[in-house]
Amino acid sequence: MKAWVLDRTGGWDLPDGPLSLREVPTPEPGLGQVRIRVWACGVCHTELDEIDGRAAPPHPVIPGHQIVGEVDTIGSAVERSWLGRRVGVAWIASACGRCPRCLEGRENLCPEFRATGLDVDGGYAEYCVADVRFVYPLPQGFEPVRAAPLLCAGAIGYRSLRLAEMRDGLTLGLMGFGASAHLVLQLARRMYPSSRVVVFARSESERDFAIQLGAHWAGDIHEVPPQAPDRIIDTTPVWSTVLASLRALAPGGRLVINAIRKESSDQDAWLKLDYARDLWMEKQLSTVANVTRADVREFLGLAAEFHLQPEIQTFAFHEANQALRELYARRIRGAKVLLAPG
Repeated sequence: MKAWVLDRTGGWDLPDGPLSLREVPTPEPGLGQVRIRVWACGVCHTELDEIDGRAAPPHPVIPGHQIVGEVDTIGSAVERSWLGRRVGVAWIASACGRCPRCLEGRENLCPEFRATGLDVDGGYAEYCVADVRFVYPLPQGFEPVRAAPLLCAGAIGYRSLRLAEMRDGLTLGLMGFGASAHLVLQLARRMYPSSRVVVFARSESERDFAIQLGAHWAGDIHEVPPQAPDRIIDTTPVWSTVLASLRALAPGGRLVINAIRKESSDQDAWLKLDYARDLWMEKQLSTVANVTRADVREFLGLAAEFHLQPEIQTFAFHEANQALRELYARRIRGAKVLLAPG
């Protein structure tokens, strides 16, 4: 089968880009696994973290963890009813199921957590295999290509809302406006109809897009909104927005950082942290680590119930490196999705 492979850290300087397109053996499902013929796979900033070494995968690896397709083969101990199902695969590939974290429903913190497209091969390929316990039937009504961003950008955004302890009537701030934030905005407007949503983004086009999707205000990351947010979700890959978020946050507010990694290029921003101005007044700071199966299932159900519409930009299979370069350059409107070959 055809697959895009990440062979080493870096690679932006390579003539064709950081990923290599090659023929690899088509995987066969083992015990408790299914094989999925991939229809589409979302392109995520986490792939940039892998390429740049902030989240270091074993090499070589096939990246991609927002996978949509059809089960075409099942392994042993898998019910035949899975054959032919439209399914999705998300960031969580497996967890031990035995540790205290797993037993309390926090399998995202399991010490044996394994990630799709990082620890195991992902969806930048014609086929992939996955543990059937971590595969999700897709709700009706979603085109496969539009379902892809729901599996990571949407699910981790939903987890961020839950960690933020958002309530109707509170003001929600979104720092950055990429794939995850544009879905969080749509979800928040439906779940918390009495709340105001404000968006902080460096790009004027992103701010305009946020207003189109229903944000009550949009400004640059250092601008002051009409009302201080009670909750802020930071979806950006940089450190400076964390400081800007803390400064914008209302007293007693909560900031949730929705990122697997932060780039180190501007980490000296923390040297400018002023306790009295930025952290005092019982402000709270939390981070999101991965997702659980419950996050994915619950969000897929909400996305269907509320008819969420991901904004997508599609790329042909041979354009994987182009999609990654555009993401690296922060040319973003909604989510990017890689189509399967053919």
